[in-house]
Amino acid sequence: MSRQTVSNALNAPQRVRAETLSRVIAVIESLGYIPDQSARSLKTGLRYTIGYMAPDDDPLNPNPVMGGFLTALCDAAAVAGYRILLFRPTNDQKRAIDTLAAARQVDGFIISDILANDVRVERLAELGLPFMTFGRTEPEMPQHWVDVDNTSGMQEVARALAAQGHRNVAYVYPNTPTPWLLKRAEGFTDAARELSMSVTEIHEPPSHGNHKDELIERLCAKLQGPNAPTAVVTGNDVLSVSVYDAVRAAGLRVGADVSVVGFSDLPLCQFLTPQLASVRMPLTAIAEKIVELLLEQIRKQPGPSEGTYLQPEFIVRDSFQLTQEAHSNNASRA
Repeated sequence: MSRQTVSNALNAPQRVRAETLSRVIAVIESLGYIPDQSARSLKTGLRYTIGYMAPDDDPLNPNPVMGGFLTALCDAAAVAGYRILLFRPTNDQKRAIDTLAAARQVDGFIISDILANDVRVERLAELGLPFMTFGRTEPEMPQHWVDVDNTSGMQEVARALAAQGHRNVAYVYPNTPTPWLLKRAEGFTDAARELSMSVTEIHEPPSHGNHKDELIERLCAKLQGPNAPTAVVTGNDVLSVSVYDAVRAAGLRVGADVSVVGFSDLPLCQFLTPQLASVRMPLTAIAEKIVELLLEQIRKQPGPSEGTYLQPEFIVRDSFQLTQEAHSNNASRA
């Protein structure tokens, strides 16, 4: 194989046929060769590093979804010959971006937890830097995003519940009205009503005092009242734990009397009894697509003019499956 082929495999793998690339990589690994990063950067002008602004989080109670995304992102970047530089702003997000850009330490940026009129997106667009976001931007902003289709994921849950024979359902809103949580709520409630189901909407109380106990009390009252819901869907998996407590406080059984469905498919889903049905986000596929589209920008290749949605997967577990006895009981409760 030629020197140019080896160089392309290391610096521009998209130019090499898959079969040839596999052979070159195999030889490189067998020799234990590690490219000189400084020399590569001098030749190409690239740092082979992507800056990822970590979202706000509590170190004592970290967000497992974003932890999983970061792992998937590091893996996807490594396959492409890049590494992730993790940074967090102190109190000025624009300045954090400016500082890293001025230092020329990264070739592009990835940001997540996108909000309406996000100042980070505005700043990156102003600077003309390559960037991608995990989360949809506003229509008037650059469409450099990949997101899970929250709406269609919840529509699938509504259809599955309708097929089970449910007529009265409830939806529990988290107390943070972020764009993706609102999309989940909208997707479920609109689809449920179109399927002739009656929807009770319950909002999680603000996070202070005994807000969890208050939510359980509200849910318990709804489950014991007239036209009680026979299924409860939540905007995230953590809220489903309170739903379990409320179902039991009402003298009912999760899965046997009341179906419960969450969103995100966190590890806790498989530790609850019964195991929680949930909508799984394709974090690995999202990370791979984000890196792919970011590298197209870095290489100045033409990219899509719109953002990209990836489909979630409804994972059915015992909290969703109602017994025949439960169907009869629910018919009498309706």
